[in-house]
Amino acid sequence: MKLTKMLMASTALTVAAGMSHADGHMANEMTIVSWGGAYSNSQQKAYHEPYMEKTGVSIINDESSAEAVAKLRAMNEAGNVTWDVVDVVAADAIRLCDEGLAMEIDPEEDLAAAPDGTSAEDDFGDLLVSDCFIPQIVYSTTFGYRTDMVPEGVDAPSDVCSIFDLETYPGKRSLEKRPIANMEWALLCDGVAKDEIYDVLATEEGQDRALAKLDTIKDDVIWWSAGADTPQLLADGEIFMGSTYNGRLFSAIVEQDQPIGMLWDAQMFDLDGWIIPTGLSDERVARAKDFIKFATDTQRLADQAAYISYGPARKSSAPLVGQHAELGIDMAPHMPTDPANSENTFLYNYEFWADYRDDIDAKFQAWLVQ
Repeated sequence: MKLTKMLMASTALTVAAGMSHADGHMANEMTIVSWGGAYSNSQQKAYHEPYMEKTGVSIINDESSAEAVAKLRAMNEAGNVTWDVVDVVAADAIRLCDEGLAMEIDPEEDLAAAPDGTSAEDDFGDLLVSDCFIPQIVYSTTFGYRTDMVPEGVDAPSDVCSIFDLETYPGKRSLEKRPIANMEWALLCDGVAKDEIYDVLATEEGQDRALAKLDTIKDDVIWWSAGADTPQLLADGEIFMGSTYNGRLFSAIVEQDQPIGMLWDAQMFDLDGWIIPTGLSDERVARAKDFIKFATDTQRLADQAAYISYGPARKSSAPLVGQHAELGIDMAPHMPTDPANSENTFLYNYEFWADYRDDIDAKFQAWLVQ
């Protein structure tokens, strides 16, 4: 196969149980890095709080996943790795694994089998895209727009290329401050066939073509780096439309009742999951593995889907997905994988970005400051 606040368990009983469990071989505190906002809240509810209650371990939450690769490179070089478990996208996991900055994981030994005995390796299947990556969710990056800012007499946007149509849909946009997804959408909306986009993007000419398309809206773009930015910009009415993760839009639309609509056209599927950095003590590695085995079991991944509209990465979790934990609504129609939402998806290429990310990142960041 190749592929931040400290919170304490609330009772003396659970603390005592945790100390017994950790005695002599597992750390009693760990730092878990993730993306913040509604996503981190879903992890807090589904994994962190139950794990702390079970073990008495203190979890420090850090919201630096957007900078995980650069920070792990710096920590490793300094010989001072302060993170225990890090939530990253699949392409970043592949890069970190290839660079020796993430530990390899044995699914059979380190991950829980499904309730019916199916091995973790079979249950996760093809989503185990790296020897170091333990997938949690399938999510998509897509677009939201202000329903009350659609010009009078104009249909609401339904096509991803509306992001480039300033004449029909005037107003500020938000896009993520990185090339991934932006470059693909730019080429798609510049006429490149979907199945040829990565071949085109692999060339200097293709990269220049994508940036030229982005040039057409550059002056009207607010660049974001945190998943919560676009929902907040939409809620504040500072932008007409912008990209973000489908679960963030679900939270803004369904939980907060904001006047926001969502586009599913050319939504970009991706995987998000855990890695364990190299350079940890044996005690910290043992704690990290114990946490991951707990947090990625069948029930825990299904539990997360009760708080955010991301699909669980295990086959055995899917039948357990039901209603929102607080609103009581059926979550299936809000998943990116629902048939009605996935009629025109964009298949994200992890391997391409693992190979080209550093070079295209440098070119994209240079273009941003021009």
